[in-house]
Amino acid sequence: MKVTVVGAGAVGASCAEYIAIKNFASEVVILDIKEGYAEGKAMDLMQCASLNGFDTKITGSTNDYSKTANSDICVITSGIPRKPGMTREELIGINAGIVKSVSSSLVEHSPNTILIVVSNPMDTMTYLVHKTTDLPKHKIIGMGGALDSARFKYRLAEALNAPISDIDGMVIGGHSDKGMVPLTSHATRNSINVSEFISEERLNQVKEDTKVGGATLTKLLGTSAWYAPGAAVSGLVQAIACDQKKMFPCSTLLDGEYGLSDLCIGVPVILGRNGIESIVDVPLSAAEKAHMIESAEGVKKTNGLLEL
Repeated sequence: MKVTVVGAGAVGASCAEYIAIKNFASEVVILDIKEGYAEGKAMDLMQCASLNGFDTKITGSTNDYSKTANSDICVITSGIPRKPGMTREELIGINAGIVKSVSSSLVEHSPNTILIVVSNPMDTMTYLVHKTTDLPKHKIIGMGGALDSARFKYRLAEALNAPISDIDGMVIGGHSDKGMVPLTSHATRNSINVSEFISEERLNQVKEDTKVGGATLTKLLGTSAWYAPGAAVSGLVQAIACDQKKMFPCSTLLDGEYGLSDLCIGVPVILGRNGIESIVDVPLSAAEKAHMIESAEGVKKTNGLLEL
C-alpha cells in the first residue's frame, strides 16, 4: 500500500504522520514544490518511527512526480491556506491552477489511483478534478465532511458535558461556513437524540459554532488548522486502504442523489477498496433539506468561477 501526500505543509505533514502511526501503509511519499522541504519533513517523521512504533517508510521529494508512481491513494493538500478573515472561496484563483496541475501529474504516474482532495474551496476543487482528469467518479473524493463532523461532535460533547465517545453526529453539505448542514435530527448520545438533553437554542448554537469551526481556529492560529484535518484525511485513507466499508460524509459528484446533479458536495458515502462504494440516502428534516439546497446553490456559484 503506497500513499502519496502532495503538500508538505502543516496539514500534509500531519496527514502523513497519522497514516504512518496507524501502520497500515508500506510507504508514504510526501511531495512539495519547495526545495528540500518534503525531504526534511520526511526525515523528521522517520526519526519518530522507533519512538512511535511504526514501520511505514516515509520519503520526501521536491516536485519529482516519478517518485509517486503506482500510488494506491493520493492526497492533495497543496495550495495556499486561509488567513484570518478569508473565506475558503477566496482561495479559488490560485488553488484551482495548483490542483489542476497536481492532479494531472499524479494521474499520469498512477493512472489507477484514488484521489482525495483537501485543498480549498474543497467542493469546487473536487469538481475541478472530475472535469479535468479521466478518473472514474468513485475514485475522486473530497475531504470536508469528516472534519466538519468531528468538529460537530466536539461541540456536542461540550454542550452535553459528555465524553466524546458517547457522541455520534454528521455534517453534510458544502465545506464552507454557510454551506455546512449539521444533521441535528440524527445526532445522538448513546443512540438517544441529543434534543432530549439540551434545548433547541443550545443545539442551534452548537450548529453555528460547528459551521465556523475552521474560521474560529484560523482567527486564533493565524492560519488554517492542521491536527484535525490531518486526522480526518488519515481516517479516509485507512478506510480505503483497509477496505473497512466505513461511512463518512465526503464530497462526491452527484447525479440525482439528494435531488442534486452536476456538482460535488458532502453526502454520506461508504468507503472501501474501490473508493466510494455507495452513496447513502439519509432522511432529512424539512429544515435540513432546505439548507442542503441552499448549500448546493452556493457550491454551484463557486463552481461558476472556474475556468474550465
